[in-house]
Amino acid sequence: MRYQIIRWILIQLVSVLVIVTAAIIILGEIVTGSAPTAVETLLPDFPVEAIQIPVNNDYVVHGWLARGINGHGAVLLVHSMRSNRLEMLGRARFLNSLGYHILMIDLQAHGETPGDRITFGARESADVAAAVTYLRDTFPHDCIGAIGATLGAAAIVLADPPLKLNAMILESLHPTFTEAVANRLRLHLGEFGESLQFLLLPYFSFLLELPVDNLNPVERIGNLAVPVLFITGTLDEHTTQSEARRLYDAALPPKELWIVEGAGHYNMHTYAGESYEEHIADFLSIYLQRR
Repeated sequence: MRYQIIRWILIQLVSVLVIVTAAIIILGEIVTGSAPTAVETLLPDFPVEAIQIPVNNDYVVHGWLARGINGHGAVLLVHSMRSNRLEMLGRARFLNSLGYHILMIDLQAHGETPGDRITFGARESADVAAAVTYLRDTFPHDCIGAIGATLGAAAIVLADPPLKLNAMILESLHPTFTEAVANRLRLHLGEFGESLQFLLLPYFSFLLELPVDNLNPVERIGNLAVPVLFITGTLDEHTTQSEARRLYDAALPPKELWIVEGAGHYNMHTYAGESYEEHIADFLSIYLQRR
């Protein structure tokens, strides 16, 4: 009888271990798997040029360029995770109407830019760096700014060496990768989900072939001598207000923090509308249009 009980317990433990392991593997593949989308045929309602920017002779970043007024400034727009350049069309339209040159790109493994895996800003930072270089070469007399949402914001901050920017706007950016994972596990799976971190984080490191400690924007933001505007929402459960404030505190001045009442984690422009456009236009006019 005792042997049967022990055997039953061992079977249950093995079953749980198999289920948890399978769940970790599936979750890792879902989160880091590529998100390709056909984009080129979905042209916006304002003039753009389809461009391809080489990255280290390995692949090309696909994007759209909307020309503005020379000398007025240029802005790079970088989308969130599992999205593509279409997410940034609203921002592009209003900024281009103000005279800015606008470049929208698909990060690697998103949209039409090739890639096998999403790396939470690590390798995507090379795409952003190539895009900034493209803008500097194309518009040598313009100041350059960048707006990134979630993954796009992380890619901007994690670029090494730091990007040569005159201003940057970071929306819904997490301070550390560990906190980003913990918040999402807690949000979707409750307190039990958060306990899966000790298995999931090493697996992410294995999949990405890099330490997850390399994915912490809060450790890089203090090295960026660039005017920065942080934007976060009061209802954002993926990146909390206190986490956003830690990023703000770690950044060098000049810096601003705009907390949007009632906003969640995604697409601040869609939520805040005219208020968003006023904040962005005021911030960029200070740092991109000065001589």
